[in-house]
Amino acid sequence: MRQICIVSQHFPPEKSGNASRIYDTAVHLARLGVDVTVLAPHPTFPTGAFPRTWKRADVQNVDGVRVVRLWTWQPGSGDPGFASRMAYYLLFPLHAALWLLLHGKQFDVLVTSAPPLFTGIPGYVLKRVSRVRWILDIRDLWIDASIGLGFLREGSLYERMSRRFEQMCLARADLVGVTTEELGRRITSRYTVTAPIELMPNGVNTEFFRPANGQKKRQIIYAGNVGHAQDLDKVALAVKSMNGAYNLKFLIVGDGDTRESLERLVKAENLTNSVIFTGTLPREAIPQLLSESLVGVAPLKGLENLEYAAPTKAYEYMACGIPFVGCGNGEIAHLAKESGAGVIAGNTPEAIAATLSSLLDDPARMEEMGRRGREYVAAHYDRRAVALKLKQHIERMTWTGA
Repeated sequence: MRQICIVSQHFPPEKSGNASRIYDTAVHLARLGVDVTVLAPHPTFPTGAFPRTWKRADVQNVDGVRVVRLWTWQPGSGDPGFASRMAYYLLFPLHAALWLLLHGKQFDVLVTSAPPLFTGIPGYVLKRVSRVRWILDIRDLWIDASIGLGFLREGSLYERMSRRFEQMCLARADLVGVTTEELGRRITSRYTVTAPIELMPNGVNTEFFRPANGQKKRQIIYAGNVGHAQDLDKVALAVKSMNGAYNLKFLIVGDGDTRESLERLVKAENLTNSVIFTGTLPREAIPQLLSESLVGVAPLKGLENLEYAAPTKAYEYMACGIPFVGCGNGEIAHLAKESGAGVIAGNTPEAIAATLSSLLDDPARMEEMGRRGREYVAAHYDRRAVALKLKQHIERMTWTGA
């Protein structure tokens, strides 16, 4: 039996998209006959949502997967400062590297999932001292996104050091996994990559996310991280402009760095009856909320550095049979066109309102888009199929010694 270790900054009970993806991947691999260990921090994200612990390590069995929780710094507020955020990101992979130096010989393959960038540290360290095969799983251009969102200055020492570290990881990895073809192109255009690059999309658990019975409500929904990459404020203002004619509610399910500022905007614009913040909800509640909504929104900011992204939430909307309205260019636009389940709006309240109105005025079109979306993700992005493909990569690497 192949033994693999997955290193991830996020894992349930955290509610992030990557936490659910790592859980689904690990559980499907275990059911496919792979011995899986996940290294993750004690539950921390969204920051400030979980009680802090000083326990060094904790071992659990979660649905057939061995989960080793390692201590890291746990920020105590929803939008932590730079020092607290960096301690959270850095201490966990350093702890994971130490743990793997003691226990890593038992594993055939190590998978490190980024972002954050620093989860590559245990992969780089273990690769230097052992014969383990390393899959560098890249879900995000973290450095590029940080520059585009204004968190990192282009050309700074921190950027140069981060780029150098990423190149070091790419030079050592045996396989590089990417979520989209555009992400792969951007990596190879900037870095020297000798390992094979394979498409490993975010996907969706189509058994869990599926249309639920019940009446539709006059609401649109966003379910995901309330963060800096989303133009949620523009959607809120679009709903304000529409509500004379549509009596529409905008449900924001989740938490994140920008929730407080978004709540202030909603209050200032007298939108507290129209924009509803549910906070982080149990995962089991999400399919019902999606199914009873008219439209899901995935409003990425219109930044070139985000064009590679295909948000997990869009797959979840489609799996639950509702159309989505996206913002941004690149992969999200490709997904909308290829699936027939989405429409892309400009990044302004006026453009979002016009796009939503055109959908809401055509219920037959919305129903058809929902049907197409469900069929599309079931055929192309089911997470069991993605895990099976990963298992096949693992077997080839360990058989051939590649």
